[in-house]
Amino acid sequence: MRADHFMKQVVEKGGPLFHLLLRYTNAFMGMVAQSGACNTLHPLEERMCRWILMTHDRVQQDQFPLTQEFLADMLGVRRPSLSKVAGELKREGLINYTRGSVTVTDRKGLEARSCECYQIIQGQLKRTFNEGRRSRK
Repeated sequence: MRADHFMKQVVEKGGPLFHLLLRYTNAFMGMVAQSGACNTLHPLEERMCRWILMTHDRVQQDQFPLTQEFLADMLGVRRPSLSKVAGELKREGLINYTRGSVTVTDRKGLEARSCECYQIIQGQLKRTFNEGRRSRK
């Protein structure tokens, strides 16, 4: 893309992508803030369910690559703590996991076990992007 086209489409206030990028930035910052608060206030099990649900939403597949080490880093906990919670979720039939892979087996169950932060983030995303669709009509 030429620089002048980029400026017209993305940077200029009123360019077709300008408002979409503003909405995305707003939604992303809200998600980061909510996740930060969640990681401070909620138990590991609820946070882990939230994180798996958010990943499930984005990959749009029941099975996806996810190591316990990576998830432990994202949630700010030690891997043994995460392994214990993952084992509980697996025994309850909410997820299945093998080395480096997670499968969501009971999404409704994960939603029930997640903290309210998942619904708050989902609501923010829906409001942000549905408003954008209406304003283009």
